[in-house]
Amino acid sequence: MDLQTIVFYFFVLLTIVAAGVVVFSRNIVHAAFALLFAFFGVAGIYVFLMADFLAVTQLMIYVGGILVLLLFGVMLTSKQVNVDIRTSNFQLIPAAMIAGALFGFLAGVLVFTPWREGTNPSTPEATGPLLGELLLTKYVLPFEVASMVLLVALVGAALIARREKDRKNA
Repeated sequence: MDLQTIVFYFFVLLTIVAAGVVVFSRNIVHAAFALLFAFFGVAGIYVFLMADFLAVTQLMIYVGGILVLLLFGVMLTSKQVNVDIRTSNFQLIPAAMIAGALFGFLAGVLVFTPWREGTNPSTPEATGPLLGELLLTKYVLPFEVASMVLLVALVGAALIARREKDRKNA
């Protein structure tokens, strides 16, 4: 087993364990910090898939923006956040059935798909310049529509937040 395989398995294990901590942790701060490691693990897997643009995007947007915002929101709230999640058998049985069906489906896909093995290129091609060129030439209209949808969502969120503030002051 070479070093590249060991590092890949490290990132896979890091992602799985951190995701498990996110799901099963009862402390929201611990879950948020575990989410940080899960995001780092996914970024590492993207590097191994030679998707450098996705890896950098994962780090900048999710780790650098969303997760830091989540951590600041949790840590700076004035109220004590204590969530006690209790499940009953009424919820647990359907959830286990759905999880088992999903696991069976994914296992079937893994086993019965004719996977092709690619060649390992000696120098991987960078994906960032190609994505930039495609977004600003062939896919410029969907790119602009997506930016307008995000702008409308941002303005809507600001409007909703302002209405809530005005209701509290009235």
